[in-house]
Amino acid sequence: MTINRRGTMAAAAVALGLTLTACGDLTQDGSAGSDSGTIKLGMLAPLTGSSAAIGPYMKHGAQLAVDEINAAGGVDGRKLSLTVEDEACDPKTAAAGAAKLVSASIDISVGGYCSSATLPTLSIFGKTNIPMLIPAANSADLVAQKRNNVFLINGTGIQQAEAAAQFIKESGSKSVALIDDNTSYSADITKRTDKNLRADGVRVAEHQAVTAGESDYSGAVNAVLKAKADFVYWTGYYQEGGLLIKQLKAAGYRGRIMVADGSVDAKLIQIAGKHNAQGVFATMTQTPQTIPGGQAWVAKYKKKFGSEPGPYSTQAYDAVRVAAEAVKKAGTTDGQALTAALEKTDGFKIFSGPLKFTPEHTLSAGGFDILVVKDNGFVPNK
Repeated sequence: MTINRRGTMAAAAVALGLTLTACGDLTQDGSAGSDSGTIKLGMLAPLTGSSAAIGPYMKHGAQLAVDEINAAGGVDGRKLSLTVEDEACDPKTAAAGAAKLVSASIDISVGGYCSSATLPTLSIFGKTNIPMLIPAANSADLVAQKRNNVFLINGTGIQQAEAAAQFIKESGSKSVALIDDNTSYSADITKRTDKNLRADGVRVAEHQAVTAGESDYSGAVNAVLKAKADFVYWTGYYQEGGLLIKQLKAAGYRGRIMVADGSVDAKLIQIAGKHNAQGVFATMTQTPQTIPGGQAWVAKYKKKFGSEPGPYSTQAYDAVRVAAEAVKKAGTTDGQALTAALEKTDGFKIFSGPLKFTPEHTLSAGGFDILVVKDNGFVPNK
């Protein structure tokens, strides 16, 4: 089953070629908000901590876009640079990283993975009027801040919860257990999925909130078994998700299991055990490997970095491209001018299809697919 099938790599490649052409030579560095000099991009990504596997995917995806744009002559002759700092999925680490990027005089932020870590950076970038193109973090709590400079490139928790509830209902489940890690991102998806399921007449038999970083989730496992749930939806990250799957299976659970996008990584399969992970479903925006015609982009990524792309490689790639397009349209890196240019974006081709932001600065189109674990990876659920 696929929900809201999205755009092709070919369209994205065409857009890149059409909109970012060589226009002249690089001038001397200008100050932030200038119409000359290097365009400085900053990224916060998890380089350490339990989600550290995602950081390189985002960093490399963004760097690939930077290198391609620069090789084509930059944006009106201006080259791009990328500075990456750690967010570690930790609010304090992310805030410190954001402060470093502000000190480095970046023009646009193209990072943000964990919603709970991204939240405190909104005010830091907002005070200096730095536009944020967030490629991964997608909690409704981010949108609720109503920051004029914040734009989400990823589908929202609202869209993910809708996809999850639809799939669970169509699976014929009679009793659902929802489990989150009590973070902004995870709890938001759980809350919205619960609401959608109840509206569809599907019984939510259990709701558990666990503590991230622990190794024993027997309390949640026992609650699932006691509730006789036939479907478990985990909305946290892969480290805890892998352990939860392993412990559910060891305790004799035989129902369906699905995870949210924060758990879509090969590490989940390694932690859960290959046998235990087979058949686990996932709600996920498209990955490079699941995009029709995306193999050419995957090959290009592998050639440059010597490894496979992963979750949020393409969103980070697109965040850079959208940032460059905004500078081209605005003719400057002035924050207010860039925000205005982003708000007017209409039809720019990215992996998820033609880009247009809603008044809340979220994607107006695009959504979540249902993936399933097969062998050592996640593939589209047919």
